[in-house]
Order: sequence, then structure tokens, then C-alpha cells
Amino acid sequence: MIERPGKIVAIGLNYMDHVRESGAEPPKTPLVFAKFTTAVIDHEQEIRIPRALTERVDWEVELAAVFGERASRVSEADALKHLRGYTIGNDVSARDLQFSDGQWVRAKSLDTFCPLGPEVVELEDPQNLKLITRVNGEVMQDSNTSEMIFGVAELISFCSHSFTFEPGDVLLTGTPWGCGEFMEPKRSLKDGDVVECEIEGIGVLRNPVVEV
Repeated sequence: MIERPGKIVAIGLNYMDHVRESGAEPPKTPLVFAKFTTAVIDHEQEIRIPRALTERVDWEVELAAVFGERASRVSEADALKHLRGYTIGNDVSARDLQFSDGQWVRAKSLDTFCPLGPEVVELEDPQNLKLITRVNGEVMQDSNTSEMIFGVAELISFCSHSFTFEPGDVLLTGTPWGCGEFMEPKRSLKDGDVVECEIEGIGVLRNPVVEV
């Protein structure tokens, strides 16, 4: 069980393959947003889709950095020393809300839209890890953290010069290509689906999907 963090900081458009897929321009500095902590669920818990609000719910496997020490205005060289370790995040996103709202917080913070787990582990090198998402056993995302535009240490340093990370806080570091919204035709999660997010050296985060 991952303890509920004090805050969840997330980074958008941080993989070159995802930038190419979405047709966007690569960001010149990290694109920072937040997810509310009430969205957090654990490994094997249900992603619950409120059909009164959204019809287009997407998956996003992400390497999640979990803080073990307070980090304020840290250098890139010292940044990783402040981490307790890493886990897997699924930045579940209501795409119709994301694009209609014009900003991302509501679409990415619906209850149950932040699965984290299955455990926090220490890793030698966060910049060379295979990431995979499977929906009902079918591979949707298949990439590597080496595709990150801004590495984990750079993200921590950048963010910590604007706000302080506290122990237990989580930094979601972006998702690679393979999101359903950018497929042709688009694909979205539905009742009965099972999402598995896997990261090399950490394990598999598995969550069933139900419509409510």
C-alpha cells in the first residue's frame, strides 16, 4: 500500500515519442500541473469512471518518484538523494474534460484517477527503464524512460526552485506514446477493462475498470 502523498506534482509532454504522437511542440521547460490526492488508489483497486461526466478516459503509465526527504531549491546533482524511491503511477485522464476545460486538473483528478503501486523501490538509474501499458493483455504503450525530455533529477531541481517537496510527496514524470486518445480510431477505457502498467525493476500496477 502506498501512503497517500501530501501532494502530487505531474509533468506533461515529457516524452519525445508522446510529443510526436500528439503533434505538439516539445516544451522548452517542464510543463507542471497537479493531481488531487483524493484521486489516489492502490494496486488492484478499481478505476471508477463516472459516465455522467466523461466518455473518453485514457491511460498513462508514468515513473513516479517518491520523496523521502524535504527538497527545496536543490541542485540537479543532489536531487535524487532526496528520494525514498520509485513506484508506478497511472495518470488516468478524462480527455473530453481535459480539452473542454482548457486546463488539466479536474480531468486528471477525478476520484480513483491516480493509481500508485505496487511498492516503492530503490533504483540505480531512473533514465533507462522499460515502461509498458497493457489493456486486457494488449500492449498499448511500450517505451523507455530514456525518451524523457527532462530527466528525473532535472525535474526535481526545476520544481523545487518554485515549491518545496515534503517527505511522501510524489512526482509523476510524464508518459510515453501509446495513449488511446491519439490512436486512430480513438480508444478509451470501459467497464470490465483491466489496465496493467509495468516498469522495469518495479513491477506491475494492475487496476480493473468499472463504470459508475
